[in-house]
Amino acid sequence: MSGEAPFIERRGEDIVRANMPLVGHLVREMLARVPSHVNRDDLLSAGYAALVSAARGFDAERGVPFARFAAARVRGALLDELRGLDWASRSVRQRARRVDSAREELMAELGRTPTVQEIADKLGCTVEDIEHGEGDVHRATVFSLQGFATATADDIVTEPGAGPEEMLLRRERFGYLRHAVESLPERLRTVVQGYFFEERPMVQIAADLGVSESRVSQLRAEALVLLRDGLNTHLDPAMAAQSPPKEGCVARRRAAYYDKIASRGTLRTRLDLTGPDGLPLAAA
Repeated sequence: MSGEAPFIERRGEDIVRANMPLVGHLVREMLARVPSHVNRDDLLSAGYAALVSAARGFDAERGVPFARFAAARVRGALLDELRGLDWASRSVRQRARRVDSAREELMAELGRTPTVQEIADKLGCTVEDIEHGEGDVHRATVFSLQGFATATADDIVTEPGAGPEEMLLRRERFGYLRHAVESLPERLRTVVQGYFFEERPMVQIAADLGVSESRVSQLRAEALVLLRDGLNTHLDPAMAAQSPPKEGCVARRRAAYYDKIASRGTLRTRLDLTGPDGLPLAAA
């Protein structure tokens, strides 16, 4: 028995070393589906720990290949790691939707973007409540922007890998997102690109635009509403139909924006923005 334990331990180490590329593959697959701020090294650490755990608990007599057994364990560990990022609670999400609805109603009534104070008055809360709420949902908003819905980690990470049809749909959605951002009015586009894609501090964006930080926050919220509605109009008409069109200059500007997204490209040009693996290609 004294010689059996080291043999079993060595065998486990050999299995772990032989299957380390599996962890790298699963991490790369997952990174293609999540926002860019997700740390690759954190996922690798969680994956390797799960691989070691799988090697210790593997029973060959069950007739399941180790690679399949380990893949399930590693995927579960990676999903747990992502759940730690998706911390926005249901109540936080509901509060964000109430703010969006109030902002849209006021835009239709006033013919302009409402101030934070006006939104707070309509909701019967303070400006601080709204600003704190926007901070709470910031990370969830990044998931939403890249995933086209207010999604949890379970929604974003699917198992198994995407099939050909799902991959085409994903690439088309990315193309629409790119065109929707490019079609935004200049100031809104500057805020979205700077804040979400370049990860610049809000104070820098405010300085470039010559406005206050609170104004940048207001522009960001306005841009996200436009992006959401523009994408829904083209990709999920049923969701767009839940917000009945309103009359007036605001409605006309929105309709013009939606048309601009559509005219910016075709299915072919939208697919050309990503590779066959669904990863974005560098802009020409």
